[in-house]
Amino acid sequence: MTKKKVLSLLTAVAMAVTTMGCGATSETASTPDTQTTVEADAARGEVPSYTTLNLDDYKDFTASIKFVHHKTDREADGTMAAMIAEFNKEFPNITVTTEAVTDYAEDSLLRLSTGDWGDIMFIPAVDKSDLPTYFMPLDTLDNLSAKLNFVDNWQFNNVCYGIPYMANAQGVLYNKKVFADAGITQLPTTPEEFIADLELVKEKTDAIPLYTNYAAGWTMGAWDAYIGTVTNGDNAYLNQIFVHTAEPFADPGDGTGAYNLYKILYDACAQGLIEDDYTTTDWESCKGMLNRGEIGTMVLGSWAYAQMQEAGDSPENVGYMPFPMTVNGKQYVNAGGDYNYGINTNSSDENKTAALIFVKWMVERSNWCYNEGGYTVVKGGQNPDMYAAFDGCEVLADQPSIAGEETLLNDMNSESELSFNAGGNDKVQRIVEAGATGSETFDEIMADWTEKWQEAQEELGIEVKY
Repeated sequence: MTKKKVLSLLTAVAMAVTTMGCGATSETASTPDTQTTVEADAARGEVPSYTTLNLDDYKDFTASIKFVHHKTDREADGTMAAMIAEFNKEFPNITVTTEAVTDYAEDSLLRLSTGDWGDIMFIPAVDKSDLPTYFMPLDTLDNLSAKLNFVDNWQFNNVCYGIPYMANAQGVLYNKKVFADAGITQLPTTPEEFIADLELVKEKTDAIPLYTNYAAGWTMGAWDAYIGTVTNGDNAYLNQIFVHTAEPFADPGDGTGAYNLYKILYDACAQGLIEDDYTTTDWESCKGMLNRGEIGTMVLGSWAYAQMQEAGDSPENVGYMPFPMTVNGKQYVNAGGDYNYGINTNSSDENKTAALIFVKWMVERSNWCYNEGGYTVVKGGQNPDMYAAFDGCEVLADQPSIAGEETLLNDMNSESELSFNAGGNDKVQRIVEAGATGSETFDEIMADWTEKWQEAQEELGIEVKY
């Protein structure tokens, strides 16, 4: 299998649209047509839809189901078992077995191809057109989006096949005590302020100013999540405009855009504001290091916040702040769903029903999203205190692709081999290497990305509009 085919297979879809937080706006897709709705209802058999299922009507329901997921940490620390025990207090006759998979992104795709995976799984990077092949339709987009946030990530023809177990916001982890010790009294709002604060951390503390997490690889892909909403204030950009842009990596000259997003990382590396040896970074160790104040900042989604708090004796020092970029006087925060629950379309109606009961309980009653530091999936739900620093920001989610262009970003990612928001970790590692060693200038890297991007547009016949 070629590298491009592997990239295409593993490409993740972009995040969902919803109304979230201060100043958030939302648009949903058009109303599903009657034929699509009838087909979705038929595919569920005797199983109710998510919005018509009343949990209190199924207290005596009996079934045995299996849930495959990627949360190896929550399997190991007993969190998953504890949640199932709480579930069984309400539904004592539904037996839930779980399996946590380490290499989930690839393993889950292999299991889908064999059909051997159970009744519930977190939906991996499949083509949206294949959703009906593998997963039970849960409800129409209109019905589900009236109750929940971030549900259009895995919708096809206005029918939803997945529901996120939690949602993430894209900001920056930091240690509050390190910032205080460095004399930082206000959170940075621009790249220049952020670099200046990293310099203060280096000068006045023993902490690593910015921990790259280079060696883990997948952590480097976190930088891609800030393209669009965070860097230019346009939540239509990532899925509708990006692929049609001739020079998306050019410097707009105002401290915004993808250029200045990645330049933060390059400049931090070039100025020695990262770990001494980026090749020896360690994902598990970094959690305790940030908790203890040995690290000043890390660029990761809000999903990592709870893990950093739990990793040491100083959870009160772990903070989360908006990404340091300001667009026309305002900071923007990108929010979107994490992995989505999907139910096996080939399970029996009995198991589908039990699976839907479990999924609805997990989403609405387990508090898992809140406990993980996630943005609420349930409309009107409570958000953790960690998001207090986002007050005054505009919180948006990426709008979906235009009808008929759902695969264009995936196609561009594969053809260019840059893979934005889809596991393109090596391109970000290249920035660290070049910045730390001086092997390439930042502008040389951006020029190379631009060339690859434009060649992919030409090869795929994509119209350049911007």
